[in-house]
Amino acid sequence: MADNLSSVERIKQDSRGLRGTIAGEIRNEISGAISEEDQALIKFHGMYQQDDRDRRQERAEKKLERLYSFMIRLRLPGGFMTPEQWLATHDIAGKNTTGTIKITTRQTLQLHGLIKSNIKPTIQAFNAAKLDSIATCGDINRNVLCSSHPMQSPLHANIHQFAKKISDMLMPRTRAYYEIWLDEEILADKKDENDPLYQDRYLPRKFKVGIAIPPNNDVDVFTNDVGLIAVVEGNELKGFNVAVGGGLSATHGNPLTYPRLATTLGFVAGESNILRVVYEIATIQRDYGNRSDRKLARIKYTIDRLGADWFRKELEKRCGFSLEDARPFEFFERKDFYGWHQNHEGLWYYTPFIENGRVLDEGKLRLKTALFEIAGTGKANFRFTANQNLILSDISEKDRPPIQKILKKFGIDQHTEKASLIRKNSMACVALNTCPLALAEAQRYLPTLLSKIEKLIRKHSLEDEEIIIRMTGCPNGCGRSTVAEIGFVGTALGKYNLHIGGDHFGMRLNKIYKENLDEEAILLELDKLFASFRDEKEEHEYFGDFALRKFLS
Repeated sequence: MADNLSSVERIKQDSRGLRGTIAGEIRNEISGAISEEDQALIKFHGMYQQDDRDRRQERAEKKLERLYSFMIRLRLPGGFMTPEQWLATHDIAGKNTTGTIKITTRQTLQLHGLIKSNIKPTIQAFNAAKLDSIATCGDINRNVLCSSHPMQSPLHANIHQFAKKISDMLMPRTRAYYEIWLDEEILADKKDENDPLYQDRYLPRKFKVGIAIPPNNDVDVFTNDVGLIAVVEGNELKGFNVAVGGGLSATHGNPLTYPRLATTLGFVAGESNILRVVYEIATIQRDYGNRSDRKLARIKYTIDRLGADWFRKELEKRCGFSLEDARPFEFFERKDFYGWHQNHEGLWYYTPFIENGRVLDEGKLRLKTALFEIAGTGKANFRFTANQNLILSDISEKDRPPIQKILKKFGIDQHTEKASLIRKNSMACVALNTCPLALAEAQRYLPTLLSKIEKLIRKHSLEDEEIIIRMTGCPNGCGRSTVAEIGFVGTALGKYNLHIGGDHFGMRLNKIYKENLDEEAILLELDKLFASFRDEKEEHEYFGDFALRKFLS
C-alpha cells in the first residue's frame, strides 16, 4: 500500500467490501450519527450523513448533538420508474423522511431527513418495490443519464437501454448492501466477491456517465466523466461518439481545481464494443487516477495530466480495437419539453414544471398529491429529466383525458403554462440547509431571486429569450451552473460569483464576470447586461454568445 494514499483510500481498502462497521453503527442508539470512517463507506450504499444546519447554533447552545439525518438516493438508470414505484416512494417519503421527494440533476430521486433507525426499514421498503440505492454515491459509477423524452427519436428506447446495461456492468460485486440492509446471509469468505473492475480500491473519485441523443443536449453530456453522443443516420443507430473528462467541481481559491468539459476521443460502433469502451475508461481511471489528493482525483485531471492522445492509445490497447474518428453531430436544443407531446408510436407525454425538482404540496399548489393521484390510475410511467423535472409517460390516447383531468383539477397545467421561460430553464442544487458543503443558499433562494430577475426581463422586453440560469451553493457544480448562460456560484451566505458566457447548448463553459455579489449587486449587474443585450444583440444570438462577444472577449 502506497504511503501517500488519502485517508479515504485506506478506509475503502480496509472496509471488507464496503462493510466497515456500518451494521453495528446503525444499531447504536446513543448518537444519531455514525463514525467518520463509516460515513465514507455509507456513500457507496447510496446515502450521505447530514445535519440541519439551520439548527446547529440552537442545539449547540443547549449542548445537544447536531440534528443528524441521512439523505438516500435511488439508482434509476435513465430515470425510469413505474407508477407503482412512485406510489411506494410517496409512501416511504411520508413515513420516514421530510416528505419532500427531490428530483436530482442526475435523473433520479433522493429523500432527506432519514433518521438512522429508519434507514434499514426504508431500504427494505424500497427493495419490496424493486428499487435500490446501490452505488448512487461514493467513488464508483453513479446513476447513468440518458436523454429523457421518447419523442426525441424513434430510436429512443434502443438508445435508452444502454443506460441500464452500463449501470449493470459497472455495479460493484460486494454483497455488503444485501447483508447489512436486507438480511442476506453473510458470506463466510469475502474472497468470493472478486471484483475485477473495482478490486478492493474502487475508483479514486465519483464516475459519471451520460448519454445524449442529438439534437437535444438535455443531459449536458460533456459535463460527465464519460459522455456518449448517439450517432443516428437514416433512422439507424450507427454507434456513439465517446467523450471523456468532463466535470464541473472546483474549490474556491485553489487554481489547481477547475471545471472542464469532456474531450471527444472518437467513435465506436456495436453494443459489445461500446460497453467495452466505457468499462475500460473506468479501469484506466482506476489505475491512473490521483489517490493522494481527492480534490484532483476526477478523470478530468487524469486526462489533462497524461494527455488525450495517451488516453486514447491506452484505451485502444485495453479494448483490443481502435476508435474511429468522431462522426459529425449537432446540438441545437438543451431543454425539457413542457406540456403535452406525442411520440412516433402515438403515445402521449406530459411534462409539468417542477421548480428545482422539489415535489411537495406547498400553498395552493398540491403537486405531490396530484402526482400521487396520477400514479394511482396506473396509466402513466414516470421518467425523470436531468433538469429536475419528470415526464408523465407512455400514456395511450384513451388514457390521456383522465390524466389531463387530474392535471386541471390541481392546476398543474396552469402552473406550467404560467411559468416564465427563464424559470423553466433554471436549476439549483439542494445547498442549505442540509448539504455540508454549501456556502450559500440555492434551491431555497433561487425562486425568490428569479421573481426579481423576471421584473428585469419584462423591463427590457426579453420575455421570449430562453436564457439558461442556474445556481449552486458552492463550486462543486451539482446544479451545473458553470455551464449555464448565467451562473451563480455561492461564496458565502448571501454572496455569489456571477458567471456569464456559457453556450446555450452546453458546448462551452462560462466565465466569472463579477465576484462576491449580494442580491442588490446581482440585480444591478443583470439590469445592465440585459439592457445591453436588448440593444446590441445580433439576430438569433443567444445571451451566452452575446455575453462572450461583448463582455468577455
